[in-house]
Amino acid sequence: MTEQELRGILSLNIKKYRISRNLSQADLAEKLDISVNFLSNLENGNKWLSPLTLVKFASALNIEPYELFKPEGALPPDVPAILNKSFDEAVIAVTRTLNQVRGYYLSQADGPPQD
Repeated sequence: MTEQELRGILSLNIKKYRISRNLSQADLAEKLDISVNFLSNLENGNKWLSPLTLVKFASALNIEPYELFKPEGALPPDVPAILNKSFDEAVIAVTRTLNQVRGYYLSQADGPPQD
């Protein structure tokens, strides 16, 4: 793996974790006591970080430092939104189905009177 590939993985993961924590660049930069410009350069793969800054990132994002270097962890930043949308759609479908089952059983209970 080249340094450029490692920077790419790091930058994608920083952005992914920041977005998944609903943090703006300004919010995260403030937590880390770094400039927004420096954070932007990290997320674009233009800058490298010190071991101390790496530990600060991990702590601020509530992850282990190694997670910022995991290639399989470098998912697109919109994954949480996609999962939330799918979950919402599943809840709606299950609710609709349960209401139909409930309606069926209520209609059976209100059937014609028996002699």
